[in-house]
Amino acid sequence: QVQLVESGGGLVQAGGSLRLSCAASGLTFSSYSMGWFRQPPGKEREFVAFIRWSGYSTYYADSVKGRFTISRVNAKNTVYLQMNSLKPEDTAVYYCAAARWPYNELATKPVDFGSWGQGTQVTVSS
Repeated sequence: QVQLVESGGGLVQAGGSLRLSCAASGLTFSSYSMGWFRQPPGKEREFVAFIRWSGYSTYYADSVKGRFTISRVNAKNTVYLQMNSLKPEDTAVYYCAAARWPYNELATKPVDFGSWGQGTQVTVSS
């Protein structure tokens, strides 16, 4: 059974930074591309960032490009999301997700991800 556990969320002031972590188990981590999604209050879940299984390729939503960085350390079975220059509109529950199938090259839709964490709350105040 795949398990993804997010951590690192919290309350920060606008302009501040947070680093989210996602610890994975139950899968061959190095074979799976990973993603981060977020769900603001009252809104649909939306794509944030993607990293290929190799870690050499990443892709970001326009809303976070230049501010957020996704990375992974396969030896630790962990994916990270470094969030800088946070804005109030970044407030959401952030979810880590594993691609539905191994060696996925690029995915940005929730349906392309088969395993999800419980989420971690990020609140950015003005």
